[in-house]
Amino acid sequence: MAGFSFYYIEANIVCVVVFGIMLLHNHFNIDRQEKQIKFDHALLAFTLYFLSDSVWAAIVSNVIPKTRFNAVAVDFLLYLFMTGITYTWLDYVMAYEQAPHRNRPINRFAVVFPFLVSTIALILNYLIAPQALIDDALDTTLVYGLYLVTVPYIYMAAILFYTLRRARAEENPAEKRSHLLVGFFPLITIAGGIVEMWFLPDAPIFCFTAMILMLIFYIQSIERRVSLDPLTGLNNRGQLTRYCAQASNLQIEGRLTVVIMLDIDKFKAINDTYGHAEGDKALLVVSDALKTVVNRHGMPSFLCRYGGDEFIIIIHPTEMGETVRLIAEIREEIGRGERAFPLSVSAGYDALKDIHDTIQDCIVRADAKLYEDKKRIA
Repeated sequence: MAGFSFYYIEANIVCVVVFGIMLLHNHFNIDRQEKQIKFDHALLAFTLYFLSDSVWAAIVSNVIPKTRFNAVAVDFLLYLFMTGITYTWLDYVMAYEQAPHRNRPINRFAVVFPFLVSTIALILNYLIAPQALIDDALDTTLVYGLYLVTVPYIYMAAILFYTLRRARAEENPAEKRSHLLVGFFPLITIAGGIVEMWFLPDAPIFCFTAMILMLIFYIQSIERRVSLDPLTGLNNRGQLTRYCAQASNLQIEGRLTVVIMLDIDKFKAINDTYGHAEGDKALLVVSDALKTVVNRHGMPSFLCRYGGDEFIIIIHPTEMGETVRLIAEIREEIGRGERAFPLSVSAGYDALKDIHDTIQDCIVRADAKLYEDKKRIA
């Protein structure tokens, strides 16, 4: 038993070290977005859980003498941090999915309410009837097990409900997979814990499952920082260069390759009159409209914030009429809703002519047509 516990503790410490490295790296990142901060909260919850789990393993193996005090303390910490893992992941999911009104006080309270009720009930239970939670041998009872899993299951159900609904409404296959991965993360980690509990009790399956999955999300977040514009979530200019460097992205049999250049009309006036915060909102409205309309059409495409208020879309329609309709739909989408200032875009587009034409020349031609279109508001 002692040998198993030392191995178990070592595995937990490895997970703690890995999570700690990720936390430190994220902490010193100069461009910390809401999603990254929420992800760090989940990392911290995992770190504290596995530290507590290591102490539990030391108590079980009698490395640390087992007393009622330390048994109660560690069991309470395990409950607290296990619930904290699912609570922080739900918080991360809300930021990841850009859930509206997620930061309103009433909504924040609604999310934390089950956590508070369960924790207060557990403390009262310990004070009034501790034997219902820990027996004479200082082992936990079924009642404690119910406390341990009830609130996490509530949070997991909320995560699944929200992400499955978003995935069902998503037309882009890559985005659909992202929704599903974020939603099923808690179930996969719990599955690892069940395998450990019932089939491989000597192996720290839960620890390694959690570490592998968190590493996947961590690597994805780094890739997003490298390739995506932090404000709009669209590809950045560097990613455009990488995309265009692959000939297979630009030559699709039976389809055209069309470059659309767009920019926001009178964007400087929006910034000067209403402030840069409203200018950022304008950029978000346009980028969201681009995503919505392009995804609706379902054709191969690439979206990019080219710089400032300029955007590039590379699409592969079967005929040029699709391009005209897509631009018209983008303008219609941008025009929806009420805002403090008028918002519209100018657009120009051109297609690759033949195998000797280059994407750079096509961008130049589309840009020239963009400025021709802009003359209508001069």
